[in-house]
Formats: sequence, C-alpha cells, structure tokens
Amino acid sequence: MNIPAPTISIVIPAYNEERRLPRSLERICAYLKNRGWDGEVIVVDDGSTDRTAQIVTEWQKQIPTLRLVQNGENRGKGFSVRHGMLEARARIAIFTDADLSSPIEEADKLLGVMGGGRYDVAIGSRGVDPRLITVHQSRFREVAGIIFNKMVRLVTGLKFMDTQCGFKAFVVGKMKPVFEQQRIEGFGFDPEILFLAKLHGLRIVEVPVRWSHDADTRVRVLRDSLRMFWELVEIRWNRVVGRYRVRKG
Repeated sequence: MNIPAPTISIVIPAYNEERRLPRSLERICAYLKNRGWDGEVIVVDDGSTDRTAQIVTEWQKQIPTLRLVQNGENRGKGFSVRHGMLEARARIAIFTDADLSSPIEEADKLLGVMGGGRYDVAIGSRGVDPRLITVHQSRFREVAGIIFNKMVRLVTGLKFMDTQCGFKAFVVGKMKPVFEQQRIEGFGFDPEILFLAKLHGLRIVEVPVRWSHDADTRVRVLRDSLRMFWELVEIRWNRVVGRYRVRKG
C-alpha cells in the first residue's frame, strides 16, 4: 500500500533535550494543526542519556506523524541533521534546533520563497536583518560569529551573511546527493552542505528570520570554534582531493 507523502518534514536534532523538547513539540504540533498540514516530525536522538527518546514516544499519541530516529551513539549535530534529512519523506524538509530559537512560525518565510520552485534551499539568517533578533548572544559570541563568517567567506567562497542559524529548508530530492556526500558531523556542518549545494548547482536564498538566543545552547565558543575553523579547511581540502563528486549533465 502506498502511503501519501506528508506536506512537510520537520527534522529536530536532539541531544539530551528532555527539558526543552516537550514545549517545542507542543508548538510544532499547534503550527501544523493551524495550517491544516499532515507534516511529519522527525526527532533524531543523538545518543541522549536522558529521557529524550521516552518523551518522543509519549508525544506520538498527540502527533501521530512524529517519528523517533536514533543514532545509537553521540555523533554530532551534523550527523543528526544528515540522518534526519535522509529519512524525510516530504518534498520539502526543514531542520530546526530543539530550542526553536527561530520560532517554528518563521518556516512560513522559508516555504514562501521556495514556492513555485524558485529556490532549492532557503536558509534562515540573523545577519540580513539583525533587528529581528529578540535576545542577543553575549558580545563575545557575536564577535566570534562575525570572525567565523569572515573565515567561511575566505575559505569556501560562500557569500552568505549567516551560515550557522539552525533553521534551514531544503527540496529533499535535490539535496539528497549533498547529504550523502556530507562528511562533517559536528557543528561546522552548515558551511559544508551549503558549499556542496553550490557545487551541485542548487539555488540558495538567505532569508531574515526572528531569532532569540537560548542561554542553554550546546555550542561552547572556545572549544567548538577551534574545531569549526579546522572543518572549514577540511571542506576546501575535500574539494581539492576530489572527495566531493558532482554529477555532470
């Protein structure tokens, strides 16, 4: 029996999110109901040691299309997003951080610009219109973000003002080769998938979205920034040695 594809897939990478996940699932459930969509919600449990998996199971009673996908061990946000996207069944899939730093309602903006097949990828951005930021990060974090963005531009050639906002939408069929080639599993995966999308000739648009900093962020500036800078070099090296293969014709 053929199962109809959902209207939209919403992918949530989750590592020890028992505290934030219930409220986020409640908001996503309300969002889908208000729009009359039969969207699927995919929570990717990245080897959590708390009740993340149990909470997803409990919420399946309220969201029948909610699915739990498990990595088995802690692999990183990049791996979790990749896993969830390759599991998505809708034509368009969105991934969002578990804290909904960008309200799920902002998905309307991403989907709106993708209407009519104009774009294959829509990325939420804090850089296009900073006035939409309701709660700012510390000045130290913001400066680190500015420096990282300059490095992204220098090393990868990407010209986006914000690659790191955890709110992006993709045409699943066109992005599948990108996620299959993705190699970076940690927080530095965003520039890689955008770099690969460009290599594959996909059309990408940057969209200003509302965003609010959550003090309980999983990103640790000093520890993770060093790794992310090294991953930028890895992206360029992978291209040079031919690890990213682009279909021709």
